[in-house]
Amino acid sequence: MKKILALFGAVTALTLNSFAAEKPLNVGDAAPAVSGVSDTGEVVNLGDVYKQHAYTLVYFYPKAKTAGCTAQGCSLRDAYEDLTKKGVAVIGVSTDDVKTQAEFKKEQNFPFTLIADTDRKIINAFQVGTVDVPVVGSFAHRQAYLIHDGKIVYADHKGTTKEQAKNILDFLATQKS
Repeated sequence: MKKILALFGAVTALTLNSFAAEKPLNVGDAAPAVSGVSDTGEVVNLGDVYKQHAYTLVYFYPKAKTAGCTAQGCSLRDAYEDLTKKGVAVIGVSTDDVKTQAEFKKEQNFPFTLIADTDRKIINAFQVGTVDVPVVGSFAHRQAYLIHDGKIVYADHKGTTKEQAKNILDFLATQKS
């Protein structure tokens, strides 16, 4: 029992430290133009994606194939047609490897790109907090950023799950065309 309490204490301390250490990007900040490896193994340059679309949604999730991350991705999948009509490209990012991202995308029929950010280059560029859990691995906090003209125009620092797409579409409805 003491070992379990000690492990719980260590995980809690790591979690609290990770929240305190990161100051996420905010509305008005320049969106990082970094590259990562997609679920197909191809390199995706976010700077290029920003230029190709009216909006780019870069969303971060802790772990592929988990309940919350699946709900978040499925929210975006189910509203994908509405999002693309508004000119939104969707890109999901987690620390999962390429194989896991590809499986997750296939299992859930996601029509958008997932990035395997195993080196945390994108996570760090967006200043997304992470939690390192001993033996289990590193997980990004759930967050989402909507980018327009290279700037962040919407930031969801708590990262919604089932409501992610609705929140983005609600925000876009307030924007001038």
